[in-house]
Amino acid sequence: MYETIKTDLKDGILTLALDRPEQMNAYTYKMNEELIDFYKKVNADDEVRVIVVTGSGRAFCAGMDLSTGGDAFATEKSAEDFRDIGGVASLRTYELEKPIIAAINGPAVGIGLTMTLPMDIRIIKKDVKIGFVFNRRGVGPEAGSGWFLPRLVGIGKALEWTLTGRYIPTDEALANGLVQYVEDDPLAKAYEIAREIADNTAATSSRYARQLMWRMLGENHPEASHLIESKFYHWAGSNKDAEEGIQSFIEKRPAKFPLKASEMPDFFK
Repeated sequence: MYETIKTDLKDGILTLALDRPEQMNAYTYKMNEELIDFYKKVNADDEVRVIVVTGSGRAFCAGMDLSTGGDAFATEKSAEDFRDIGGVASLRTYELEKPIIAAINGPAVGIGLTMTLPMDIRIIKKDVKIGFVFNRRGVGPEAGSGWFLPRLVGIGKALEWTLTGRYIPTDEALANGLVQYVEDDPLAKAYEIAREIADNTAATSSRYARQLMWRMLGENHPEASHLIESKFYHWAGSNKDAEEGIQSFIEKRPAKFPLKASEMPDFFK
């Protein structure tokens, strides 16, 4: 179905692999189109509880494919019509209703790193090469990173990393909140976390919690969060997931939540 990515769904966990291993999964317009198509379709699939994103071969994503030379970023579109392709994909990632985990199994530079910023959890292989290298290529940060990166690591570190374009040691990335885990096997850790979500939580709760945390980053008063939370609890209090969650706790057994993610109303319109 796809040429530059591949997918595999097992027991609620959908693995998405960037799949140009001979080119270190370098990003192309075709890959961008396929990722956007994937993100559109996966929201409607109630069989998918969690998404894990990784790279085929030894790299996660070596950045934009620059094999065409100096005009790799050129466009014939007008300034009004042009949209950064990485940014379009990042917005689709942000709008996902499924938890999404990045298992950064190898080098991730440029868009190979910024594409993970709208993901919920980032797990990186120890000592791989990562960096926001744009200024060293005569371009600049993209893929919505001007919004995502300072919120993840703070304005000072975001500026240092983007202004210098230097490679970032993985321990430094961990210490500053860019990634949550540094692991010898990031994919195994990603599956461990994904399994915790898929096996032990309600699909409706996962959809709600992901949207709540991301959407509230743009609010300037906690009341905005309080109002959404109140609407959700008003709905959840009379539905089967909450009933099952409480009853399974009382009976000391694993919960079997009956509702699908798509059955939850949209509280964020």
